[in-house]
Amino acid sequence: MRHSARLSLCFGLVLVLAANEPTLAQQSTSAASDEFAMRGQREARSIRYGEWQKICFKPGGAPTVCRTTISGTFETGQTAVRVYVTERENDSTARLQLFLPVGLYMPPGVKLSVDKGPEYKIPFTWCLTNTCIAGDVASPALLGELERGKSLTVEVVDTNLLEVTTSLPLDKFAAVRSGTPEKVFEQKIDE
Repeated sequence: MRHSARLSLCFGLVLVLAANEPTLAQQSTSAASDEFAMRGQREARSIRYGEWQKICFKPGGAPTVCRTTISGTFETGQTAVRVYVTERENDSTARLQLFLPVGLYMPPGVKLSVDKGPEYKIPFTWCLTNTCIAGDVASPALLGELERGKSLTVEVVDTNLLEVTTSLPLDKFAAVRSGTPEKVFEQKIDE
């Protein structure tokens, strides 16, 4: 009798769990998809962009590092976005970094597109007290699009789960990247 009561209890628990399992699965799927459900879009306003610049660094005895960069600032003077394409002498790999304000929703990363073309996702890598940095290796395809393009669209997600976009000019990117650096900083190390 005891054995059959235990068996009935176990069988009943299995039935209850089996009946609730699809509901639990649906809830977790729904929660996961709602986590990234955007609530709308807006364009970042009042960002003034400077010119593309190429700045190089020659550390003593090490390969030269060059950055092709542009910055955009809000009317307050705070940096809204800064883009670096960093390349090292004798290295074919370029790295793309974006410096953005703190307070963004980080899991989606940053989406980039050139002239409304294919999207490239750049993950956030770390945050400091005054900026968050997204960075990754820049593929040759992306670099080619940047050189031929007219506008780079940057899309992030703010804390209200709104997609926020801004567009940076690319008209001078190719000439600046392949041209002579505007500034070269040399560091001589005495041992």
